[in-house]
Amino acid sequence: MRPATVNDLPIVRGITAAAYAPYTDLLGGPPLPVTEDYVPRIARNEVWLRDDGEVISALAVFERHEDHLLIFSLAVAPSCQRQGLGMELLRFVDAQAVQQGVPEVRLYTNARMERNIALYRAYGFQETGRRQHPYRPGWMLVDMAKPAERMAAEVN
Repeated sequence: MRPATVNDLPIVRGITAAAYAPYTDLLGGPPLPVTEDYVPRIARNEVWLRDDGEVISALAVFERHEDHLLIFSLAVAPSCQRQGLGMELLRFVDAQAVQQGVPEVRLYTNARMERNIALYRAYGFQETGRRQHPYRPGWMLVDMAKPAERMAAEVN
């Protein structure tokens, strides 16, 4: 994993759009990560790429807060899905939380993204609440959290 640069912006947008494409019809519009301006996030080192030197296959976008890391987006290129990269991204974010000394990892996702919610639960996230999306009327968000020091190996 490496931090994204502004030169990576087309890759970030492309992987994000492709990974979230199946949800656009389900939600009636593109999920928030698809419409996000990633330039400020890249400048703040919030965007990380899984780059094996040959291909960039996935990305993790997360924010540092005083007492937690907040996952904004995890996206895997469709051609690389179903290879365990989602779990690999979650382990990376966990390791970053531990390294940065925050006790918790949090995220939110759309209530209709049931496959993602199941993945997060399998990894050890617990639902902490549900709320209306502040910018998208009719969309329900699911808030989830887990202790940073409890890695996936301890959950599975």
